[in-house]
Amino acid sequence: MIPADALLLAAFVLDLIAGDPRWMPHPVKGIGWLALQSEALLRRTALPLRLAGILAVLIVVGGSAGVAGLLVMLAAKLHPWAGMVAAVYLLYSCFAVKDLGDHAGAVQRALDTGDVELARKKVSFMVGRDTAALSAAGIALAATESVAENSVDGVTAPLFYALLFGPVGAIAYKAINTLDSTFGYKNERYLEFGWAAAKLDDFANYLPARVTVIAIALAAVVSNLRFFDIFDAVRQGVRLHASPNAGYPECAFAGALGVTFGGGRSYGGELHNAPLLGVRTGECSTLTICRSVRLMRVTALLFLVTGIGSGILWQILW
Repeated sequence: MIPADALLLAAFVLDLIAGDPRWMPHPVKGIGWLALQSEALLRRTALPLRLAGILAVLIVVGGSAGVAGLLVMLAAKLHPWAGMVAAVYLLYSCFAVKDLGDHAGAVQRALDTGDVELARKKVSFMVGRDTAALSAAGIALAATESVAENSVDGVTAPLFYALLFGPVGAIAYKAINTLDSTFGYKNERYLEFGWAAAKLDDFANYLPARVTVIAIALAAVVSNLRFFDIFDAVRQGVRLHASPNAGYPECAFAGALGVTFGGGRSYGGELHNAPLLGVRTGECSTLTICRSVRLMRVTALLFLVTGIGSGILWQILW
């Protein structure tokens, strides 16, 4: 029997190699479908919207974790190797290291060739803001911010729950994250129905977001970036961010890269001013995008290796 840590490492390497092929069935698509079906069903009841949203969370997270556990168990009954393959597949589907780097790399290459229009199109796949009028610097800022923000929910948080609870834990986290992406909006439709999804996502990301700052700092040392600016940026900036968790990786990346995140941006034609994060006034560029991708990848690797090493040490000591 192959150890669980080896399966996790295999899944991580598989993500680095294969990424997320569009033709392959993906659990997150199934989770998204279940979320929408649950919403449609529960909205037809007479339940208060907040209670209906809580039930949707229980159905989607519980159902996703249950199906994942059942899949691994049934596959293992067929053959131990089948169970391990199922576990690796589920774990692999939860990571986005290659995909995140590929998206950012496509933006970088378009900017390097001077094709700003193509860069706007490519960055629109990464961010929710309006991109049609972005300058080259604005495009680089958007891409770099996206890498920083997604370094937790697409990389370290799934690793965190995979290290603790295996493939079932990783899938449960992706279900929570998908629910927040689907329901976690502060608008008339989802303010009540999406309340539980948003709160659970905040809770699930609380520890990973903070632990990730340490991993980013270690990765900054390895990558010859600004180690000390990371902690200054986090100390000064996290309280300014609207999210209780997203500010940690964003501030850490801004500090490490020596740039400022935030400022004016447009969503659906409406102008918004995001808080300025970072301790230096550097402007994002194609070089910044490249460095952010490398920082994200090194952070992911260090997070994984440190997590596996900590687990082995714990087993030895106890």
